[in-house]
This record gives sequence, C-alpha cells and structure tokens, in this order.
Amino acid sequence: MPVFDDSATPDTSALGALRDLAMDLSIRWDADNDAIWRAIDEELWTLTGNPCLVLHAASRQRLEATLATAPFRRRLEALDAERRARSAAPTWFGETLHGGPLRHIAYFCMEYMLSETLPIYSGGLGNVAGDQLRAADDLGVPVTAVGLLWQHGYFRQEINAAGEQQALYPVNDTHHMPVRPLYRADGSLVRLRIVLPGITLWIRAWEARIGRNRLLLLDTNDPANPPQIRLITSELYGGGSEMRLRQEIVLGIGGWRLLREIGIEPDVLHLNEGHAAFAVLERARHYMHAHAVPFEVAMAVTRAGNVFTTHTPVEAGFDRFPPELAAKYLRRYAEQELHLPMQALLALGRRHADDPDEPLNMAFLATRCSGGVNAVSALHGETSRRIFTELFPRWPEREVPIGHVTNGIHVPTWIAREARPLWEKAAGAGAWSGDSSAGHDDLAAVDDAALWALRQATRRCLVEFTREHVARSIAIRGASVEQMEIARSLFDPAALTLGFARRFATYKRPNLLLADPDRLLRILNDPQRPVQLLIAGKAHPADTKGQAMVREWAEFSRLPEARGRIAFLADYDMRVARHLVQGVDVWVNTPRRPWEASGTSGMKVLANGGLNLSQLDGWWAEAHTPELGWGIGDGEEHDARWDRADAMQLYDLLENEVVPEFYERDDDGLPRAWLARIRASMAQLTARFSADRTVREYVERYYLPAARQYRERAGADILELTERLRRREALAAHWHDVRILDWRAETVDGRHRFAVSVHTGAVDPALLRIELYADAVGDAPAEAVPLARQTGQREGRHLRFVGEVPARRPAAHYTARVIGALPGQQVPLEVPQIAWAS
Repeated sequence: MPVFDDSATPDTSALGALRDLAMDLSIRWDADNDAIWRAIDEELWTLTGNPCLVLHAASRQRLEATLATAPFRRRLEALDAERRARSAAPTWFGETLHGGPLRHIAYFCMEYMLSETLPIYSGGLGNVAGDQLRAADDLGVPVTAVGLLWQHGYFRQEINAAGEQQALYPVNDTHHMPVRPLYRADGSLVRLRIVLPGITLWIRAWEARIGRNRLLLLDTNDPANPPQIRLITSELYGGGSEMRLRQEIVLGIGGWRLLREIGIEPDVLHLNEGHAAFAVLERARHYMHAHAVPFEVAMAVTRAGNVFTTHTPVEAGFDRFPPELAAKYLRRYAEQELHLPMQALLALGRRHADDPDEPLNMAFLATRCSGGVNAVSALHGETSRRIFTELFPRWPEREVPIGHVTNGIHVPTWIAREARPLWEKAAGAGAWSGDSSAGHDDLAAVDDAALWALRQATRRCLVEFTREHVARSIAIRGASVEQMEIARSLFDPAALTLGFARRFATYKRPNLLLADPDRLLRILNDPQRPVQLLIAGKAHPADTKGQAMVREWAEFSRLPEARGRIAFLADYDMRVARHLVQGVDVWVNTPRRPWEASGTSGMKVLANGGLNLSQLDGWWAEAHTPELGWGIGDGEEHDARWDRADAMQLYDLLENEVVPEFYERDDDGLPRAWLARIRASMAQLTARFSADRTVREYVERYYLPAARQYRERAGADILELTERLRRREALAAHWHDVRILDWRAETVDGRHRFAVSVHTGAVDPALLRIELYADAVGDAPAEAVPLARQTGQREGRHLRFVGEVPARRPAAHYTARVIGALPGQQVPLEVPQIAWAS
C-alpha cells in the first residue's frame, strides 16, 4: 500500500512555510539567515539552534503575532522562495544522467551526522554519511537513506571535577527533532514486523528531509514491544554482541522492508559499512518471491546492484557474531524465508565456508553479496586488499577486487560565514552549488590582507566560543561566578591556535602531544610566540584506555602552567566541531599508520584557511606536499615503539617550522609565507576533498555500473540466469581438474614468446582465460597479458596457448596462470578460481 507523502500536498500558509523550513536538513541555519527563529524566541534559538524546538515551544499567540509583522513575513517568504527555487533548479545528475539506467539509490548506514538537532551520530562514519547525503541533494542524485532513530543516540560527555569522563544519556524527543512519522494512505502509522526467536518485533518508521532526498529512520520503541525489545534502538554502539546483532537485523532487514513497504525499489543498494549487510539478504528475498526463483538466482541478480564501502582499517574492527548467536536469530529467517540452510547463510560471511566455529563476519557477508567494493582512501584501499586477501586465495594482493573512493566533506556545511564572501569573490556567487570545483584556482584574486583578515576573524570567533564553552562547563561543576568570569577572559584571539579533536582510541594516539609535557608547555608558553591548543573528543564508555587518555588531557589542561593555553572542550559534537574547524590555524592528527582509513576532520579546515599537521595516513597521505602543510612519520608502518619518534618529530615541526612561520611578519604585519601556504592549500585541496567530488565518483565508478549490471541481469530470462548459475557452479566443482602442464619462453628479435600447455579436464575451455602475469618490479608495473589458443589444435583436454610481449623486462619475471572467465560475471568477485604454473 502506498504511503502518504505530505510533500505532495504542501501547506501554502505562512505557518506551513515555517514548518517546511524547520524540517529541511539541507538548510544550514547561521547568522546569515536565522533571523526568523530569533524573532520567535531569541533565547531558545541562541541556546539550541533548533528550529523545530523553537517552533513547537512557541504559543499560538506568539506565532500569530510574529507572522503578522510585515518584515518577518517578507523574510520568511524570501527564504521559502529560495528553498523552492533551489529544489526546482537544474542539477548535475538531472542534466547529465537523467533517463539513464540509474534511477534510485538506497543508502544504508548505522549513523548520520546532519544536524545537532538530530543527534543520531557518533563521529566519522556518521559525518561521511551526512555529508554525502547533503552533496547528493546538491547534485540532484536520487537517494533514499535508511538508518535508525536512536532514542538516546551516542552518549553525551561530561568531565567531572576529577577529570574523568562521565557518560550521560538524555532522551531524544521526536517532537523537537526534524522527523515526521510515516503514515499510510489510510491514515494508519507505518509499522513493520520482524519475527525473532519467540517474539514478533514491531518497528516504527520516520522520515527526515534533506532537500530533494529523504532519510528514513526505524525505531523499536513501540508500545507493543517488551521493554528489552524497545531498547534495541536505544544507544548507538551500546550493548554487547546480542544487542548489536538485533540492531543490525532491524537496520538491514527492517530497512529494506520499509523501502518496499513505501514503494521504493532502488537500482543500487549502497552499504556504508557492514552494519547493514543483512539488507543484501532481504533484497534477494524480495526478488525470490517477486519472480518465483530460488535464493541462488535471486542473489546472482541482486548482488550486481549492491555496493559495499568498508571504513575499517583492521580485520578486528569488523562486526562478527558467534555462529550459535547468529543461528539463534537467523535460522528461522534462513530456512523459512530464504529457503536456505543456516550453514549456507553462515558460509556467505565466513573466510572458510565449512569451518563450523568461524563467526559470521558482516564485512565478508557484504563483500560476497556485492557487485562493487571500495575503501575510503588510496592507502586504505591498499590496506583493505591486504585484509581481504583470504577471501580471494592465490590472487595477487593488487588484484583483490577492492577499489577506493576517497572521502570528502560537504563544504557548505563546514565553511565559516566569514569565508563565504572570499570564495564567492574568487569563484562567483554559485561557488558551492552543484560543481563546487569551478573557479577555485582564482584564489589569486584574493589579496593577502583579506586572507589574513579571514583568519583573524574566524580565530576570534573560536576564542569567544571556547571561553563561553569552558565557562559553561565549569558552571555545571559548581564553579563560582568569579571563576566563570575568569574563564571568559582566557585565551588570545591573536595567538597561533592548534586544534585536535578525535575519538579517544589507542590507535588514534590522542596523547602523542603529551609524550614530553614539559616541552609542550615550553612551546605553549613562549612569551614572544605563544601557542594555544584546543582538545576535544570522547572515549567509548567501554574503552577504559581511551577514558584514561581523556583524563590525562583534562588533568593537564588544569595545570597552572597550562591555564589559558589549553582547553578540553567537553561533549564533542557537530557544534563543537564546526567552531573548531572554522577557527583553528592548524589541525593536528596523529593516528598510527595505517589505522586512519580516511579521516575527514582535517578536510574541514581547508576552505576556512586552516592548515594540516598530520600523520601521513588516510586522506593526508595522498594530499600532503611540503607547500600545503606538514607531515608526520616516514610514510611506513610501525608499531607502538615508533610513537616516541613521531612525537619528537611533531615537537620539532612545531618549534622549527610551524610556530616560526606563523609569527614571521613583514612591515605590513602579514605572515606572507604562512599566507602562501594557506592559499595553496585552499586552492589545491578544497574541491579535491569535497563530498561533491566523492559523490560524483560513486555515481560514475560504482552506481552507474551497478545499475547497468543489475538491470541486465534482472531483464534476463530466468532460464538464462539459471544456466549462468549452473555454469559457475560447474566451474567451481571441476576446477581441481585444471592445471598448467608446462610453459616455455624464448626471446627473439626483442620479444618474449610464450607457449603454455593446459589440462582443462571437465571444464569447458571457453570458460577459461590463460594469462602471463608479472609482479611490479622496480619501475616495471604489474602486468596480466592474455594468451590465445593455438590454432589447428584438436579438441581435447590438453590445449596449447601462445603469446608474446616486448622484452622490456626479463622473461623470468613472468609466470603463467589460468582464471575462470564466465561472460557477464565479475572476476574475481564472483568467479574467484585461479591456478598457477608450479
């Protein structure tokens, strides 16, 4: 049954326009356009920045009186007209790809960072998801996102008088959040059911708007559920394995059912991390029932349209569930709804399919059931291919089928108000609409004085925010009025300001700067060249080591020598992050390589004129050059014993390069070398590491190929699909027959000539590809050269293949191999068979 969509019957009243503006998460409310909310309740708006709360908290009389004033109505009408015009404006996708094979994308993720008013995020993963949704809206890419509406979300952080992190869990009130419940056409609420062991689980559905697109959210806080079931969507990343499994069943299986319930049938399913991997099973189940085909055929069709993005740099980071726990929750689903033995389902998520003790690995499940897999930076692509090699045994690491799309950030979300005129002068009024890369080389039009004025203004705003944040934090702990007034006078708007804000986890090394506390204090307290450091970040409530690092920074920041030089900004969230990335002069990041899959925090400072001082890991490993910022490390991987060396390098860079360059001023009081570095960083990196570029790459490199292949398979005859599957199964069953008998090489007239004899056994030779393969050696790249079947041979099980290559490298670099080659199927993602010459 179709679902009622209130956007189809818009409320054209002034109050309706207010509601639409409050609910649209594509709008960024700031000092340029927030006057309508200040006019209704300035105090509440200043404290929360939440238009839904302002709207719902106001009395009818207050709203009517405000709406009756002519200046307010004109401002409201202008904002509403601007929103409608933007929605109707031509887009990149609409002008270049409309009418093609890609009609709709479903985007699944465990968390989304879109606004402080929708606190359903923890950090990096949610940041990526939220920024990509905003960029998709800018570009007109048709996306419906799916997530969970967390009742508490991620914990809120308080630092007590002892410097210890306290985890708080305030309730998310849907009345004050930009979400609406979903209703059917008959006026009934959309409620889904999933059968768990011994109980039926009821799921409610909500909708948030991001311009043209929407985010669908599920929650289990339905009165029909027992208390334990209602708490499934209580805490983001809370609870043990069983709770996490329940959450991922709701997200994956419930999420796909919700899409089908409201009539959305995407071409592409994008799994942003493995948490939602069960959606691939549910998608196949729907196809099974719609087309009356077995699971294997349904999976062969639907997997072509699935894209999986891994964000995890180590295998230990993947969600894994013990087989007995997975069977407890999924046996009925597997056997009665997928018509699949439980062991077959488990095999999809195992490295070794027949190992009864191996857990169900959600990243492996997503990989085995997707037509495209990618990492989130170039270096992370290398790391991921290494992690996933055992899923593709005997394949060279470089050919493990995992590409990469480097993350980017939604620049309009993170750019400071003060920076926009500068960019618009350089790139035009539409600097951040649609093609955000246009004209960015024109930054030369902005003079040094204007660039420095931008940095002075944004740093001053950050200092003001820091003073108020610290004063409020100590007030909560019971500080006196005098102490609060002192806090409001600390920090220097003219001093070099460093920022560090991360999740406090051991591999991120948030305490690397504390390796030599005395040396750090000397850097901070230099009377001629003072430095101030702003720290923020949370440690997971179960991570005692991370919490100890939070305490260490909190205690250090309270030392008399650190007063006014270091602040720990408690409760790191989107609001704190925005102030930091807009105001800091240098963003510091210190993960242990290669554990930073991508990182996006350092990207956010780029458009604001901030610089990066970071480990050569993640995005910075591919962005860094000496004229753009500073790199820590030697570009190699090391264990914890190398931490001391990285810390000393960090101190050296601060003392000898960063601080001197910032304070080196000419007769006009301008730091010319510093400004040259800012200009280069802004011009070369801002568009390159924008979510605009990221989403375009996903569309062109993953979504379009996935949509084409899915449509080809979905349009094929069922008998043809069954025959393809039979041939793949036969190839796997008889692969043990395939072997290379011998191979020879001779060099004549500057060319290597090869002959390879292959025993094919029961395998049809048409399903084989014989190649020469050479690894990368020195300047010589890796090569895979196909060989041709020698003409004039009789049919039989022993066949000869020949070919030649230029003798640019020794013949000994090459070896022969045989791989499966089924038409229309991906090698090695779907056809992993390979045999090598001994």
